[in-house]
Amino acid sequence: MNLSELSQMFDLTGKTVVVTGGAGILGGEIACALVGCNANVAIMDRDPALADRLIERLKSPVGRAIIVYGDVLNVESLRQSAETIEKEFGRVDALINAAGGNHPKASTSAESPFFDLPADALRWVFDLNIIGTVLPSQVFGKGMAERGEGNIINISSMNAFRPLTRIPAYSAAKAGVSNFTQWLAVHMAQEYSPRIRVNAIAPGFFITNQNRYLLTEQESGALTPRGKAVVDHTPMARFGEPEDLLGTIMWLLSPASAFVTGVVVPIDGGFSAYSGV
Repeated sequence: MNLSELSQMFDLTGKTVVVTGGAGILGGEIACALVGCNANVAIMDRDPALADRLIERLKSPVGRAIIVYGDVLNVESLRQSAETIEKEFGRVDALINAAGGNHPKASTSAESPFFDLPADALRWVFDLNIIGTVLPSQVFGKGMAERGEGNIINISSMNAFRPLTRIPAYSAAKAGVSNFTQWLAVHMAQEYSPRIRVNAIAPGFFITNQNRYLLTEQESGALTPRGKAVVDHTPMARFGEPEDLLGTIMWLLSPASAFVTGVVVPIDGGFSAYSGV
């Protein structure tokens, strides 16, 4: 394979990618990068207004982007979004399930012991992360099954490998995402086509709107004891930046990973490799 052939693998011209939770910090960074790599990108979110911060970055001379409403917990909403996207771009080649997050009331603390965590908060976390990954995979994966090719990338977490203290629902939910990723990879390859690939990334510690309250002080922005412990146990000695996800995402979307399916790739600055000693 020569350099020209290799570079063409990462050219997404003519490819349509749907990003759920695309107005979020991580999903938004992924969406902007894909537009810059010539892709047609549908940024789906329950609150499309959140994508306003991305508008200037999305004005790329190469790829195109649209912002669509879509609730990952509502199948009919997802089907309507799919119709809008297909009218604009045609078929969907790839789906990135970036919708997810934690709920403060589903986290333990001195004031909120495990035994008192409310069921509705726990259910919110499970639904958003697991059901919110399964339903879009059903809606957009069906077209992939009919065509015999496609690509699905889920967002798991390092919590799926080893649960962290204080966030039982989120850790369990992300473990479910990893398990579902492996299940769907086998199902799609065996029942429909080996050209349908399903993988996941497992980000380490990235500061987002959902975890900021755990890692930084609200007033000063200084690290909490938990935030400092995270950095101390990350060999690269920092939190991840959204752009740290892009190389792995591009690889998983491209033909360069044509023989890769059912894997969960850590992007964690070495956190999972460090024993603490």
